[in-house]
Amino acid sequence: MNNLPYGILRAFLTPFLMILFRPKVKGLRNVPGTGPVIIASNHLSFSDSIFMPLVVPRKVTFLAKSEYFTSPGPKGLLKKLTFIALGQVPVDRSGGRRSEAALITGLKVLAEGKCLGIYPEGTRSPDGRLYKGRTGIARLAIESGAPIIPVAMFNTEKIQPTGTVVPKVMRVEMIFGEPMYFEGDSSDLLYLRDVTDKIMATIQSLSGQVYVDTYATKAKKSAEEAEG
Repeated sequence: MNNLPYGILRAFLTPFLMILFRPKVKGLRNVPGTGPVIIASNHLSFSDSIFMPLVVPRKVTFLAKSEYFTSPGPKGLLKKLTFIALGQVPVDRSGGRRSEAALITGLKVLAEGKCLGIYPEGTRSPDGRLYKGRTGIARLAIESGAPIIPVAMFNTEKIQPTGTVVPKVMRVEMIFGEPMYFEGDSSDLLYLRDVTDKIMATIQSLSGQVYVDTYATKAKKSAEEAEG
């Protein structure tokens, strides 16, 4: 992937990030300077994908919904270019075999010795709590051998709530935890769940969020049905 758009966006945004949002970052030294690594973060806001990569010395590649790259018209083109500049790779994440494509893409990124960013919850938290993680992250860690760096984001849901375009100026905070390594049988579903739960427990210990043992997508659907 061409790093030019990413580099340009980073050079443009970093000064504003530092001046306006005064990021408070702990544990950044835990991110290895070279080699494959998985950064696993809680997900509170769209701006997580802007603030966190801008403080990491390496380029962070995210796996993004393919719909973000295929919207029609000038607005769709702008969205596509923005996601490319943010270092995001399009994948079909709608489930089943299509989710397998996301795993294959992630493993390819890691095989190239790159830094892969993942939100294990699969979507933004609807209420600021931490939700159950998807087991794909466990497979990626086991099959690639890459370390996982757990990350806790703070205040981004206040800086840019869902549906908000213009962010509120306030301090953003991040904590990067110590590397986590996993090996074993990636076809063992119970083991994958155990590994994923350990990752989420570590993120929870860093973030202090209330943990909910259900998927965020299910919580969102239940909330929508209740409102309907």
